[in-house]
Amino acid sequence: MAALTLLFAVSEAQATGPRFASINLCTDRLLVTLADPDQILGLSPYARDPARSWDAVRAAQFPKLSGEAEDVLVLKPDAVVAGRFTKRATRELLKDKGLRVIEFNPARSLDDVKNQLRQMGALVGHPDRAVLEIAKLDDAIARARTMAAKKPRRVLAVSRRGWVSGGDNLNTSLLAAVGLANAGGELGLKAGGYASLEAIVSARPDFLLVADDSGFAEDEGRAFLLHPALERFYPASKRIVLPERLTTCGGPTLAEALDRLAAELVRVDR
Repeated sequence: MAALTLLFAVSEAQATGPRFASINLCTDRLLVTLADPDQILGLSPYARDPARSWDAVRAAQFPKLSGEAEDVLVLKPDAVVAGRFTKRATRELLKDKGLRVIEFNPARSLDDVKNQLRQMGALVGHPDRAVLEIAKLDDAIARARTMAAKKPRRVLAVSRRGWVSGGDNLNTSLLAAVGLANAGGELGLKAGGYASLEAIVSARPDFLLVADDSGFAEDEGRAFLLHPALERFYPASKRIVLPERLTTCGGPTLAEALDRLAAELVRVDR
């Protein structure tokens, strides 16, 4: 009987696999996509934030962590997944207490995104799922490229207070993959930076890439995008809308972002 009990316990552990806690929004998404639900002990506090999260409803089925070390230590995970820029004190404390902490760098290219999918897939014991997600991403790239190939276009990604994505970031990689040029690189910005209203208008991109088109300014940062000069030169027909929650982390949401990009190209071409 004792031998059977031990065998059952070992089999159950093998079926469940290693268990993880995530303390970063981007690793949340990778973990939920690639791990079995019972491998996930908790997600970061932002996973349920509808303004930031890839899927707040789906994230709500998992325990919400505080982002601090204490509640993670109580869970005793086999490993903690975090971003390279997740609060350093928390990461160091977890390491000091003997936990394995795997840190993911911010994705700056589609190759980075694919490598992170492979890394997380191997970590949770489901590399086959990572292969499927990469295939979905490649299919979405092909669909968006078909729509973008109709004519060359220059796109300028602009967000709050005039922050412009430069030449060395995920937005540029995403746009380049489908045949669109990021005009931000022409402004002398590497990863990105603030640009004046005059510089944005003078760059004369074919389209602005923005996170939403609500027409509502909840604060001064958002009001920049509703400035009369930008509204005049870049009305809705000159704005490609990609929700920020789809592109901030890269990962599995990029396939959805690319399909949204393809749909937006159809809309602005009408």
